[in-house]
Amino acid sequence: MSQTSTTYRVSHLDALEAESIFIMREVVAELERPVLLFSGGKDSIVMLRLAEKAFTPARIPFPVMHVDTGHNFPEVIKYRDARVVDLGLQLVVASVPEALEAGLVREPADGTRNRIQTPVLLAAVEKYRFDALFGGARRDEEKARAKERVFSFRDDFGQWDPKNQRPELWGLYNGRHHPGESIRVFPLSNWTELDVWHYIAREQLSLPEIYYAHEREVVERDGMLYGVNEYLAARAGETPFTATVRYRTVGDASCTAAVRSDADTVEKVIDEVAATRITERGATRGDDRVSEAAMEDRKREGYF
Repeated sequence: MSQTSTTYRVSHLDALEAESIFIMREVVAELERPVLLFSGGKDSIVMLRLAEKAFTPARIPFPVMHVDTGHNFPEVIKYRDARVVDLGLQLVVASVPEALEAGLVREPADGTRNRIQTPVLLAAVEKYRFDALFGGARRDEEKARAKERVFSFRDDFGQWDPKNQRPELWGLYNGRHHPGESIRVFPLSNWTELDVWHYIAREQLSLPEIYYAHEREVVERDGMLYGVNEYLAARAGETPFTATVRYRTVGDASCTAAVRSDADTVEKVIDEVAATRITERGATRGDDRVSEAAMEDRKREGYF
């Protein structure tokens, strides 16, 4: 009598999903007041699905927080609010406009608000006593991200020191910290942009429609296409025109550019991302072009 052996294979996406779920469960087991940073962007949408899977059939055992610059794409805020209602989540909004009104931060001369998110984030962490913050950073996103561990220790000023990181051998994560200190946690550390899109396709996740090709009035500035909106007007000498574009990332509407694209389905986006040679931040984030170390400088100050 012959025996047939069945080979059990785990797909690449299954392995990434299992690792991320393990990380989330470790955080809930080790730390007291975690929160998930949720902007309505694709990476935070994937994290939210992973959190659903990690704790089902129970509800997600932590709130979500959006550090809101006030310069939002309306499609993204609409999606954010609908998703929070669907899952019955507590939404904490750390508001940059409120911080400006209170005098905590000052409006930058160029009108972009990404840099002034940091003190607003740190104030919210202190107010709500969050000791772990889930972020959607990936190591292929920007070179400063590649220096960071899955558990990223932050001191009582919210600052990150790349030379003072803890070893993570054999998937063991150290969440020890003193009062006032916190841990930033990146469950998508080993994912790529292409992995994220394959997961979106597999899980049939809905996204804000600006992730797909659409017509938009834009201006070309510094080699990038910026959507003309109430936060970003055409400058002298710039002529707005209509182009078919999509957004690879959905940050502050005053400094996030679109890319030319006819990818109006998730399958077409996957093909497009697979062929691109420029990271999403490099292609679309004007605030990252300030210097070679722009992201690392902000992370040292307490940025995501």
